[in-house]
Amino acid sequence: MHVTARVDHAVRILLEIARAQPDAVKAETIATAQGISPKILESIAAELRRADLVVSRRGPDGGYRLARPAEGISVADVIRAVEGPLASVRGQRPEDVEYSGVAAPLQRVWIALRVNIRAVLEQVSIADIAQDELPEFITGLTADPGAWTRRPAPVVPASGN
Repeated sequence: MHVTARVDHAVRILLEIARAQPDAVKAETIATAQGISPKILESIAAELRRADLVVSRRGPDGGYRLARPAEGISVADVIRAVEGPLASVRGQRPEDVEYSGVAAPLQRVWIALRVNIRAVLEQVSIADIAQDELPEFITGLTADPGAWTRRPAPVVPASGN
């Protein structure tokens, strides 16, 4: 899975807002704290507003607030707000992709991938991260030394031309 910069920024924006609750937090405060350009922050915040994850108000008392409690916003919600479905194959949902012949079982692989992505991202909330109280299964998954090991890229044989 590729986590885009927009997703990474969106999660960090929500973490800053969650930390400030119940007070509103100004865009410039978030931008400075997280090293996000104000223009990008405003663009992502607009998507978060459209997804009903944040509310904003202009003026001296304005800023951003969460639209619902941080416990009720999962990382999956954030990804869906800024990027769309958690797993897609060539822009389609895995259940809508069809293969024939030897590739027919591949659809089940993509469905299983989505199930596992959901198993993590739907169970971790913005509050969990903001309070550094990740679910125990995350601790278990990250305790495996293999989780921290980068897998080598496949070796491509040199062409004989």
